[in-house]
Amino acid sequence: MIFKKLVGIEPLELIPSANKALESFTETLILHEDMPSSADEVVARIGDADGVLVSYKTNLGRDILERCPNIKYIAMCCSLYNPESANVDIHYANSRGITVTGVRDYGDEGVVEYIISELVRCLHGFGTTPDGKQRKPWDGVAREITGLKVGVVGLGKSGGMNADALAFLGADISYFARSEKEDAKAKGYRFLPLKQLLAESEVVITCLNKNTILLHEAEFEHLGNNKILFNTGLSPAWDAEPFEKWLKTGDNLVYCDTIPALGGEAYLKYPNVNCMNVSTGRTRQAFRRLSEKVLANFAEYAKTQ
Repeated sequence: MIFKKLVGIEPLELIPSANKALESFTETLILHEDMPSSADEVVARIGDADGVLVSYKTNLGRDILERCPNIKYIAMCCSLYNPESANVDIHYANSRGITVTGVRDYGDEGVVEYIISELVRCLHGFGTTPDGKQRKPWDGVAREITGLKVGVVGLGKSGGMNADALAFLGADISYFARSEKEDAKAKGYRFLPLKQLLAESEVVITCLNKNTILLHEAEFEHLGNNKILFNTGLSPAWDAEPFEKWLKTGDNLVYCDTIPALGGEAYLKYPNVNCMNVSTGRTRQAFRRLSEKVLANFAEYAKTQ
């Protein structure tokens, strides 16, 4: 056993067998099943624990970590792409010798299915609009994904999976990333400057890390009208003011699965906003992948102790 006390401060959504497996790493395991109501309650729950598990919901900032001197390991049971987008103050934690681990790429499959599902409904005119009206085909006549010009902003794991799925269905894929990717080039995907991609694409899918904003006023001017915009990130990929101005043109559509990805409930008043407020990456299979990766992190950390 490598921990004296291991505490999950909130619901972690690990599968039961993973919760059971955690017992092998600690003398005492406490897994809270409700959300803490305040920072003081988070501190109280952690107490003298030397290991902490947290999901994406609660922030473990310096103000909390300073009050929990026994922590030596924090397991983020959620995505960790970089310290800047994390809900744990990783820089401060590391300065105190605290190891922080997270996971990646456990819920992307559900997001891909969401985009394809909503895009097919939009292009064909299936179902109803958010204000209850019968949906009409996007172009006036039902069309396929075949030949659709799709621009993907951010070609990491999630962006790459979306590009591959839509390319399989016949879409013409362009992408913007920090640099051109050889594997994408081999697949025939075009690497374009962001503003050119926005202007030339009928559908734009932003697949960016949390708190990464690339769409400002100039970008929305290049995006123009009669476009479909998907955001798959955990936060908006745009500045609020030009985004709302773009929405008001009336012939654009935006799709986000959650309110945080959209940027707030205030945008739900627009009939061209489509938001189910359900995280589409949170599936039975995703919880299993998450659990496996969290346990793998514990096993790797145990090797260093």
